[in-house]
Amino acid sequence: MKRLLITSTALSLLGTAAFADGHLPQENNDWYKAAQQELKAKMAVAPITGKAKNVIVLVADGNGVGSNYATRIYQGQQKGGFGDENVMSKEQLPHLALVKTYNVNAQTPDSAGTATALFSGVKTKAGVIGVDETLNRGDCSTVESASVASIAEILSDAGKSVGLVTTARLTHATPASAYAHAADRNHEDDSKLPEGCTTPDIASQLISAMEKGTVDLAMGGGRRHFLPKEARDNEGKNGKRTDGKNLIEAAKANGVQYAWDSKTADALKLDGSPVLALFESSHMKYENDRAGEPSLAEMTEKAIRALSNDQDGYFLAIEAGRVDHANHDGNVHRTVTDGVAFDDAVRVAMEMTNPEETLIVVTADHDHSIGFNGTCGRGTPITGLCYGVDNNGVKHTGELNLANDGKPYSVVGYLNGIGSILSEGGQGSRPVVTQEEAVDPDYIQQALIPMDYETHSAVDVAVYARGPWAHLLNGTVEQNFIFHVMKYAATGH
Repeated sequence: MKRLLITSTALSLLGTAAFADGHLPQENNDWYKAAQQELKAKMAVAPITGKAKNVIVLVADGNGVGSNYATRIYQGQQKGGFGDENVMSKEQLPHLALVKTYNVNAQTPDSAGTATALFSGVKTKAGVIGVDETLNRGDCSTVESASVASIAEILSDAGKSVGLVTTARLTHATPASAYAHAADRNHEDDSKLPEGCTTPDIASQLISAMEKGTVDLAMGGGRRHFLPKEARDNEGKNGKRTDGKNLIEAAKANGVQYAWDSKTADALKLDGSPVLALFESSHMKYENDRAGEPSLAEMTEKAIRALSNDQDGYFLAIEAGRVDHANHDGNVHRTVTDGVAFDDAVRVAMEMTNPEETLIVVTADHDHSIGFNGTCGRGTPITGLCYGVDNNGVKHTGELNLANDGKPYSVVGYLNGIGSILSEGGQGSRPVVTQEEAVDPDYIQQALIPMDYETHSAVDVAVYARGPWAHLLNGTVEQNFIFHVMKYAATGH
């Protein structure tokens, strides 16, 4: 009854005539008009139900909704705005779902298990590559019986070209799950295999896949796992292999083009002939530190150009692997700069493809323990300290908010990691940090629980999509469901 009285009072103040002709007092408000435009745009979106000639899946490793939010703000602030109003390229994709990321034996997931779910359609244990949950991690004897087919292998068998692009090592958990089958994600080269293990190491499996034509293009880091320990790479770093094999030379002998830096990458013939590019001994550089090697967007552009020579279409997996590593380091600046580089790659993929024939899926494999402290006014630098809310304007006050200990605090923090303010005995005192120190690219965010590195989180991640059957990605889904949408879109079953 009280609610009805309030409503009646409000109506008497506004006048019922204001609603009778369809007009509202707020209709000239910019926020109202923008929402009306968005409503019309969404009403015009129609499902695309033809077969997908091409499938592109872009994975920002560790880019949960928190990291995604920080990246959105950072990208927008770099453009000169407050950041909140910014819309990233992937956020313009019309279809969206939340994704449950747990492994069958882990509430908080691991990238090997999540990537296997994404690429093979079944959830599995943490730490294993391209196998189902019947395999116990480290047990090489059951790799063959537990192996599952990946979307890359399936679509290659259907006649499509396959490409892999990553800023991590090509033998790392996420890219490896597209082509390899291993009892442990750490079996990147033969030196990591346990005694008696007859399963080929992951680097060897990639070269075999290229020889068989299952993988046509691979770009990323990880040179050391393809070279014997006696050999030095183009940058003077030793390999890791103990079997004496030089897999790079073996690939080149089989007609594979090879690149190791920006110059040699630019010299590649993107005519559909096989390509292997290894730009670092280990992972590629963070975007903040990148020099002498291509960006993720540049690799994406080269990959699409090369794979588009196949008239039957292609499958392309693209990973921003170092968003995850920056979060583990507790370093928000490199998290968001690699996040922006990932969004640039998404933009390139969107611009170079036709929604009627290419399914684009953008997601993350898991979240991190990233958190946001309040209450900050608009325009507060996302990598810095929190400014107060101005009750008389729209921008922050310019005065730092203080916690109960009388010290300012950063906008972003972590629940655990190397930036912990607690000692082993549970006591600690937060250091005083200036805004200049906080926005420095090398600043490590304050964290709560002390750990050697920040950990993953079990929180859902998002998946964005455009193209044939993208509308099936809606609501809340299991991570392995994404594979089934990609497979159905490309094959019809």
